[in-house]
Amino acid sequence: MPSQTTCHDTYAVQTHNILPSHINYHQTLYGGQLLNWLDNCASISFRRLARQTGVTASVDSVNFLRPLPLSHSVCIHTMVSGTSTRSVEIFAKVVGEDLETGDRYLAATAFLTFVTTPSPEGDAPTPLPQIVPETDEEKYVCSGYQKRRQARLDARVENQEFNANITTDLPWS
Repeated sequence: MPSQTTCHDTYAVQTHNILPSHINYHQTLYGGQLLNWLDNCASISFRRLARQTGVTASVDSVNFLRPLPLSHSVCIHTMVSGTSTRSVEIFAKVVGEDLETGDRYLAATAFLTFVTTPSPEGDAPTPLPQIVPETDEEKYVCSGYQKRRQARLDARVENQEFNANITTDLPWS
């Protein structure tokens, strides 16, 4: 496996029509449907970098910026924006398009984290290549990786304490 790769080498793009089965009461794309598509597209970027098995560890942030109405299209662009020993940060950009007018707009952005897992044969994960941004947008997104990673690590400690105080008792007992 190479010691580094470009963001471009990890690009994944999915385009979907927004159909009646995808919308909520407001006649816009249901947020859960967008999350499903985001995770699917991001997993492809992860595999293009890692070339090994892994899982979604977290959806760090999703910023819904503009609704995606029925009959528009949604185009999800994902790329790797940072790597560490076992984790990979994926940036997602969601672009809506009014297919009648051609108007394109930024509808959402998101960061997801994936982690490598042992292969089905039990082999340990191999080291991940470092990511190299090339375009101005890639450089801007990747420049915040270390700060976002540290925030995730800090939050993980708080989450562990929080989760230790949550019960799994039956609610009707």
